[in-house]
Amino acid sequence: MDSEEYRRRGKEMVDYIADYLQNIRDRRVFPAVKPGYLRRLVPSAAPDEPEPWETIFGDVERVIMPGVTHWQSPHMHAYFPALNSYPSLLGDMLADAINCLGFTWASSPACTELETVVMNWLGQMVGLPEDFLHLRGDSPGGGVIQTTASEATFVCLLAGRTEAIRRYQQEYPDLEDAEINSRLVAYCSDQAHSSVEKAGLIGLVKMRYIECDDNLSLRGDRLKEAIAHDREKGLIPFFLCATLGTTGACAFDNLKELGPICLEEQMWFHVDAAYAGTAFICPEFRGWLDGVDHADSFAFNPSKWMMVHFDCTALWVKNSGSLHRTFNVEPLYLQHENSGLAIDYMHWQIPLSRRFRALKLWFVIRNFGVQGLQRHVREGVRLAAKFESLVRSDPRFEIAAARHLGMVCFRLCGENELTEKLLKKLNSGGQLHCVPASLCGRYVIRFTVTSQYTTAADIAKDWSVIRATASRVLDEQKERPKVAVDDASITPEARAKVRLAAV
Repeated sequence: MDSEEYRRRGKEMVDYIADYLQNIRDRRVFPAVKPGYLRRLVPSAAPDEPEPWETIFGDVERVIMPGVTHWQSPHMHAYFPALNSYPSLLGDMLADAINCLGFTWASSPACTELETVVMNWLGQMVGLPEDFLHLRGDSPGGGVIQTTASEATFVCLLAGRTEAIRRYQQEYPDLEDAEINSRLVAYCSDQAHSSVEKAGLIGLVKMRYIECDDNLSLRGDRLKEAIAHDREKGLIPFFLCATLGTTGACAFDNLKELGPICLEEQMWFHVDAAYAGTAFICPEFRGWLDGVDHADSFAFNPSKWMMVHFDCTALWVKNSGSLHRTFNVEPLYLQHENSGLAIDYMHWQIPLSRRFRALKLWFVIRNFGVQGLQRHVREGVRLAAKFESLVRSDPRFEIAAARHLGMVCFRLCGENELTEKLLKKLNSGGQLHCVPASLCGRYVIRFTVTSQYTTAADIAKDWSVIRATASRVLDEQKERPKVAVDDASITPEARAKVRLAAV
């Protein structure tokens, strides 16, 4: 493909993408395929000779689209948002063409400096204290774009581990790193994302899961109890990951109570606001940020609700020196005459190389403006509140947890199996897509307003599908044969077989 054909095919691709997003409401949200479907549609080996672009592009609809879960659909309510937008797509188009590897300032100065500036913008937009920003040349704090919130958590856990080992070796110089590491213990709530557990596994540290209160929030008294218990066993508490907007119910840990405890115990305090962080662009939602001034690090995903497409996680730290002490490896071929005078982001992350992600973030912020992004967030919250009111209007359903922001947790009244059957039927129908969660032993359906294309009419249509499907589930339940098992002489084993037969 030469430059002239690229111009032509590129314009065709832009048209295809625009048509895809404009008409995405017409596509089935959840694909009706089985594992291995794609292998049957393509040859078993790569072609020996070049294929014409028409043939390659024609296979997008034939091969790819039948197996796509359409995350941009207004009827996509599973997980949390994973949105894109036209300015974001254009930003990455340019970044892909430039294709610089921004590991040091010298490897591409604009890549580094735009990231520093745009992370300062974003930090100010969500109301972070200035300690997290790089506003002066000597600022120890600052922001960096990571790939995912999972990676941000892992980076901060490793930095916290470095600081804990360093601190204990100053007090006990005869202790080896491995001996200290074996005694380290980190904490999170029982509602924290699975990536926190994974960070502990990879970091080879113990992870303690603390039970939340009735509002699914991690509180200070329970953290104190866990720390005291571990210190009695000779363990070293070193890290806490608090969550603002949990995956299961979009619940919020109490930063004001947790922060001072971490300060007193000399623990690294990381705040994961992967989904909810975008909402803090709106001042009315910043109450959940109270206490963030105690944190050592804070992260959220513009790649979720902010319409900056994956991957893009914003991470801020108060002291980048902790990252340098953890990740600094500087061979001669990576040194440059401005080393030490400019940020080299390779010292702020696990990999060496990094993409020019700041471009798409910069394009989105400028094209929407702060007010445009605020309107987008508020509309998602408004539509979630509308859906909640619809659920409450039907006595067959119940709201399983307090609604926060754009997510509603609901279920059918009664046994868990009813809600589980409802969800399976909804997803197999393909008209909308949701996923489950378990809250205090109850099976619930998570309904998140994800797409910027969602309207009140879409919400009404989804609710109509949910109600009709629920009616079928409940009718099937009524029609199940009832088997009497009241005879006291029936053994427990026989009684269990009768119950299974009834199912």
